[in-house]
Amino acid sequence: MAASSAPKQADLDRCVHCGLCLQACPTYRELHVEMDSPRGRIYQMTQVKAGAPITDAYREHIDLCLACRACETACPSGVKYGRLIEAARAEIVERTEAPFSKRLLRAMVFERLLPSRRALRFSAAALRLWQAARIKLPGRLGQLAALAPRVESPFFDANIGRVFPARGKQNFRVAFLSGCIANVCFARLNEATVRVLQANGCEVTVPAGQTCCGALHVHAGLREAARKLARRNIDACLDRGFDAILTNAGGCGSTLKEYNELLEQDARAEKFANLVRDVTEFLASIEAPAGLGEIRATVTYQDSCHLAHGQKVRSAPRRLLARIPGLTIKEMRMSDACCGSAGIYNVTHTEMSLALLRKKMEDVNATGAERIVTANPGCMLQLRAGVERWGRGQRVSHVVEILDEASRGVG
Repeated sequence: MAASSAPKQADLDRCVHCGLCLQACPTYRELHVEMDSPRGRIYQMTQVKAGAPITDAYREHIDLCLACRACETACPSGVKYGRLIEAARAEIVERTEAPFSKRLLRAMVFERLLPSRRALRFSAAALRLWQAARIKLPGRLGQLAALAPRVESPFFDANIGRVFPARGKQNFRVAFLSGCIANVCFARLNEATVRVLQANGCEVTVPAGQTCCGALHVHAGLREAARKLARRNIDACLDRGFDAILTNAGGCGSTLKEYNELLEQDARAEKFANLVRDVTEFLASIEAPAGLGEIRATVTYQDSCHLAHGQKVRSAPRRLLARIPGLTIKEMRMSDACCGSAGIYNVTHTEMSLALLRKKMEDVNATGAERIVTANPGCMLQLRAGVERWGRGQRVSHVVEILDEASRGVG
């Protein structure tokens, strides 16, 4: 077993077991079980490090974690919990044999689907036909169907390899990583992202060699597969004179900024990670946008976990929204509490995911806002499902989509 696979003792030793992380943890707040808290999971990791076996119970407690990293924000000792949970899952993958169903899921989703634009296009076309048929499924299948993303045609991946010129004076050259699933299910968001960047003096390149960022692979413990994807993205973007490498997905950005940890002692990975910015972070840093039209609406902002807790970006999206004339922002209670999306968590742990989503919608409804704004496609998907079940008809948008509306005067 590679030494880097298991949690490192130095990271485990940072935890002083104070318990301040407990109420920050979604699964602990829901279950009140110590072993389903960050402190409890770190205790279990320490026992495994000391030679305890990897049991089914251990796997279940580690797997139930959303990896939202809210505990990192709450921790006074600087515990890198995201690094620990990812390492623990990688160790489980390497040291144990998963059930056949899980191995099949890994092969189909992580190895065949996410890294392949052709496979994504084929799957999206099939999903679009199924959605057009409006077939209702019973029980758990129906629950999962409600969480499936809507396919958006035309797909954005036709733009991969293109360069979009700045509108007006060019001040920046940026690379835009458009994602994997986002190319077929959030194509309009990607188009809006490019337009907003163009309107703010950016020449936007959508690099031809890019692929899936590997975030879902890292969260699943598939580190070697994630490393291969990381190297492809680094080769696609580095040494091309870009001022920044941008993403509009908080979950992807957190992993992209940590390529230097994924690819240890790799100078190119370090250089790449230092160039990565969330699109809201970048736009706020250049004092964009200017010349926005009025949008008469009340919105509430939901923090993306990996943007707020992983990347520590909280104020930038709010500052951008505050610059839009006519827009009223109502803060919701616990805006940085996980909505339950967490990559594919809403598929693998649907019951827990929906319990968290229901609480989130209670906080959303209490604001009276007619629009919910966030900065991560996964959160958008989850919140749309929440609106259908427990909402009041709210519209769910990305920060960039709101900016695009204002800049085009269609609010």
